[in-house]
Amino acid sequence: MAHPKRMEEARRLAEADPQGRILVTTDPDPDGRPTALRTALVSWGCVAPDATHHLVLQDDVVLAEGFYEHVERAAAAAPAGEAISFYGGWEARNGAVARLAALTGAGWAYTLQEHVPCQALLLPAELAREYGEFQERHGGGWPYDVVVQRFLNERGVPVRFCTPSTVQHDALPSLAGNSYHGFRQATWFEGTAPEDAGAGDCPRFAVVPFYQYGDARCAVRDADTGSWEYLETERWLRRTGTLDGCLAGYGAPGTGPARQQLGERVARAVWLTGYALGVVLAGAGAPEPDRRTAAAVMETLGPGGLCEEHTAEELLAMAPVIRDLALAAMDEGRRADASGLAGGTRSAGGGSSVPSVLVTGGDGGFGRQLAGTLGDLGLRARAAVHLGSGDGAGLAAALDAARTAGAERFVYLGSAAVYRGSAPGELAEEAVGPDAPQDDVARGWWEEERRCREWGETAGIPVQVLRIADPVGPHAPASTACVRWVDLAWTRRPLLLDPQGVHQILDHRDLADAIRAVLAAPPARPVLNVASARHGEVELAGLLADVSRRTPWEWSQVPLSPRWSMATGLIERELGWRPTAPVMEAMRALAQWYACDIHGDYDETAPGSPAAPASGS
Repeated sequence: MAHPKRMEEARRLAEADPQGRILVTTDPDPDGRPTALRTALVSWGCVAPDATHHLVLQDDVVLAEGFYEHVERAAAAAPAGEAISFYGGWEARNGAVARLAALTGAGWAYTLQEHVPCQALLLPAELAREYGEFQERHGGGWPYDVVVQRFLNERGVPVRFCTPSTVQHDALPSLAGNSYHGFRQATWFEGTAPEDAGAGDCPRFAVVPFYQYGDARCAVRDADTGSWEYLETERWLRRTGTLDGCLAGYGAPGTGPARQQLGERVARAVWLTGYALGVVLAGAGAPEPDRRTAAAVMETLGPGGLCEEHTAEELLAMAPVIRDLALAAMDEGRRADASGLAGGTRSAGGGSSVPSVLVTGGDGGFGRQLAGTLGDLGLRARAAVHLGSGDGAGLAAALDAARTAGAERFVYLGSAAVYRGSAPGELAEEAVGPDAPQDDVARGWWEEERRCREWGETAGIPVQVLRIADPVGPHAPASTACVRWVDLAWTRRPLLLDPQGVHQILDHRDLADAIRAVLAAPPARPVLNVASARHGEVELAGLLADVSRRTPWEWSQVPLSPRWSMATGLIERELGWRPTAPVMEAMRALAQWYACDIHGDYDETAPGSPAAPASGS
């Protein structure tokens, strides 16, 4: 699939097939809004009648020698009904899967729930024939690789990809407007395709440490549900009981030169990632990685994690220093005591993802996420936390559950929406009085607060209300401006903005820490406002567009958004609480979750899905 501007590159790819089977398809509207979706319809719509599989290449790739023969062998060896990709990018979560596969000696691995790497994608022929109809119904301006992910998810099709990659991303500028994502190449590319492309061992790893957008994080798979949690690598290491050893190694004199060259932010994240990789390898009982392979995949760790922040020249200059630091960290992690790891998390000691605090209410995803974060904070208070709804749903059951559990404290998580209808300005907790607000939505939240207080007086249990700003990050409510705008940005629709609007947002990690601060102190204050940050509407929309897709906006002639905000000085003065979560990271996590996670991961327990966890997990 090619743009007319790249016909020379496309013909070169086609002519490399010794059997002449490759057809060049071009954008039917090359002067239209940049998108790969138009060409994708043509490319997936030309499956040969006698084909068993259909391969689509993008025009900005470089092929390994023997690539087409490699594709034939892979198609013959892979289990029926699977999709096969021949690329894993260094900037992606799946690029981290490729790194881990290489370190365990696996030639294939199953992808995470992320956009499918479509640079070179092979589908069974019947599946390829079905794609066009799906895109026509569900494309809606979404990025091409996300549409493919959603299509394969709906069909329950697993995606495997090879390591090393047998195609490389060329350094050509993006025609789809993605150049601001930076210099992008494969995690590991070899110039000659392997002669053995057998199905072999194709693991689905239970824990995948990755370095992305300058942050060290881990994808952690729930063994019971097959769902994925994405959390800070430091939190995962704490769960496994290996964080102290990791930080001790980072502080050793041998890391000094690298820390000085890279700076603390980069060096620390690289060390955490390398160390976590070592812990995973040790927990899986994997043999010592081949040093040449390990060096090759660690060479791309820095470029993948920092490609949006630095030029290609800067990334390549930093790569050797980052490689050596990551290798040293991996060696330290392999020596860590990982004997208690089970499904990626130590079953006893070293912290637990199961909190003693009862969490009720909210949708399942946000509640589970908050409960896990509270557990990572080590809370042992006999308390109940309820996520309000504003319409009374589930409140009576939550109060009964708190009493049954013997809770000694009750924290009700209300909403800033209780201030709706207020005049512009900054509002302290006493701005809502004893009388019900006139605004219908505000009155619903006020009524829930009142019911909680009355229950507490009757039950003799202290009740505290946290009025929280709009959550941002995974599992954020669909009603929030952040989710609405991310949806518009991903699908390239203009945003309608109020130039004087004001928005407050709250990261779930800050929320968990605020709950910790409340429960660690006597229940002196009945109501506290909690927020991570405050932004003007134009500023917030710009930040969200930067982490999803840049999109135009239009100005509204009438007020659309609040002109007021909550004052958060009381919780800061009384409890010494301050927001610490990086808000930009939360916005990026929201954008990734909305595009790649909530549209449905396939059921890994369904017939035809790969067994999990496979060896090496």
